[in-house]
Amino acid sequence: MALCVRDPCGLLCLLLTYLSLSYSEYVILRHILLEDYAGSVWCPIHAVIYNLIVFMLLACHTRAVFSDPGVVPLPEMAIDFSDLRSTPRKNDRGNEDWTVCNRCETYRPPRAHHCRICHRCIRRMDHHCPWINNCVGELNQKYFIQFLFYTALASLYAMALVLGTWLLPALRGGDLEDVENGGRVRSHVQIAHCILLLVESVLFGLFVIVIFYDQIVSIITDETPIEQLRNRLLKEAHKEVTHSRKPKMALVREVFGRGHIICWFCPLVTPPSSGGPAYTYLPDYDV
Repeated sequence: MALCVRDPCGLLCLLLTYLSLSYSEYVILRHILLEDYAGSVWCPIHAVIYNLIVFMLLACHTRAVFSDPGVVPLPEMAIDFSDLRSTPRKNDRGNEDWTVCNRCETYRPPRAHHCRICHRCIRRMDHHCPWINNCVGELNQKYFIQFLFYTALASLYAMALVLGTWLLPALRGGDLEDVENGGRVRSHVQIAHCILLLVESVLFGLFVIVIFYDQIVSIITDETPIEQLRNRLLKEAHKEVTHSRKPKMALVREVFGRGHIICWFCPLVTPPSSGGPAYTYLPDYDV
């Protein structure tokens, strides 16, 4: 089940994402490769490499947008929760509590949380990301991290191309505005586009690198941001906090899959579901 959230902020972020990619494509192809690398073997090489990165970025972004993040299914019939709202019960599959969502009016498995934007409970919910207009949860976190990785890679590659067009002629003894490249003087229009692309690449690059780092830390510590906040409050209240004892690599494989590490970079490979959809609407409760 894929979600299509009609969130104005999310739709705006989707539009900004595609506009930014389109602008970077225009500047790199029109004002860098076709002007500074025209006639060079590096022109098609850079074009192929950059467009391959952009293709992977768009593929990962599409999977993250339209994939089911792990929506907890709603029961087919209304359930009476009156005697269960204040009484925690335990599931016979483990020692973690199932809970009742007051908004969805359904049972939800451990580590599931309600998203106020999607209006549904999401298994192992990390957060709701406006850049994919979807929640980041158990089933699409891999695609979201891949999207961050390829966005950072595209930003670094764009920065390298822009700086290369500036530094290489300067190192050869030229001036930024007057250096001739194959008998051509660099125009102010090209310089303006390169500056805008450089600023865009730096901002997006730093932004996604920080989020990428947070995602990796969240995986290897086996704590989502929601759980980190909850555990911090429990510590402040001097209550016991339990931590996962799984090996870090096992936690990473729960998100990216147990195949070869190369498969971790491919959005076509579906990640495994640690909790999985294989649970009933009603755990072992006496209703």
